[in-house]
Amino acid sequence: MAVIRDVMPAFELLQPGSAADAQRLLEQNGEAAWVMAGGMDSFDWLKDRIKKPRVLVDLSGVDELRGVRVTSDGVEIGAMTTLTEIANHAEIKKNYGVLAEAVSLVASPQIRNQGTLGGNVSQDVRCWYYRGGWPCYRAGGNICYADTPVGRNREHAIFGGDRCIAVHPSDSVPALIALDAKFVVQSAKGERVIDAEDFYIGPQDDITHINILKPGDLLTAIRIPATFAGARFYFEKVRDRNVWDFPLMNVASAMKLSGNNIDQIRIAVNAVSPRPMRLKNVEDAVRGKPATPETGEMAGKLAIEGAKPLQFNAYKIPLMRNLVKRSITGVREATWTS
Repeated sequence: MAVIRDVMPAFELLQPGSAADAQRLLEQNGEAAWVMAGGMDSFDWLKDRIKKPRVLVDLSGVDELRGVRVTSDGVEIGAMTTLTEIANHAEIKKNYGVLAEAVSLVASPQIRNQGTLGGNVSQDVRCWYYRGGWPCYRAGGNICYADTPVGRNREHAIFGGDRCIAVHPSDSVPALIALDAKFVVQSAKGERVIDAEDFYIGPQDDITHINILKPGDLLTAIRIPATFAGARFYFEKVRDRNVWDFPLMNVASAMKLSGNNIDQIRIAVNAVSPRPMRLKNVEDAVRGKPATPETGEMAGKLAIEGAKPLQFNAYKIPLMRNLVKRSITGVREATWTS
């Protein structure tokens, strides 16, 4: 299918100076509005003329949405805080290092300097059929081009595919789920706080959206409680190239030990399902057990139960097994390449 790529479609540019004004503009314009944070994902859509919003609400002038604030019970990160600032922030590096490491592996330094945490957690799926303007299920059509006998699905889901098998691509989200982060959303009805893992929805619930945001909603901040501050963390991202690439898979864990036994743990993986996956069954299985290679081996085998590979992505099953194992043992056994 040919896609016209010349100039961006015309839209009305609105640049609010406060979060309240931004939310009001989103409320007024409803489905016609597009929210732009750092613009790293937005400009791809606009330049390729795949998305054609009537109104673009640019948040770059909303200073109150920027910065990391240390609170009495953790930290609060404004949605417009850049990934570079988060990666370099002393409090994040000291007590929430899994997030610092995750955001430091996003794309390239130039993109991290401009890209924001709110934008990174809100980005859409990365499927070249969908991104290329093909009329797939997610785009309102009646087929998944990746899930056909001739479809190219090397990067796609091994869990949770329901008409759409594209995966969620964020690096920061697994770390935020492991840290039990909360997403703060403002609407005309007031503020609501949502667990990071509940912010996302799968295609079986709504195939045209990846998260719970509705017209008029504004993601303002992400709060990380002190529950896992200073815990033992693990993050690993596997990708084709060391710079810029989206993950073929990533894993994040936060673990508190009592001696060598696992007392508290949270594990999340991404790029294996249309929505980020928290591995609650694995957490339950390893809690109380020693953080040993044997426990890690058991965790890895449990993590892949129910996986259904496609024609070109069966490699994701042993990859996931090994990443989950290492999230327990904390040891990178080898560098994986495709």
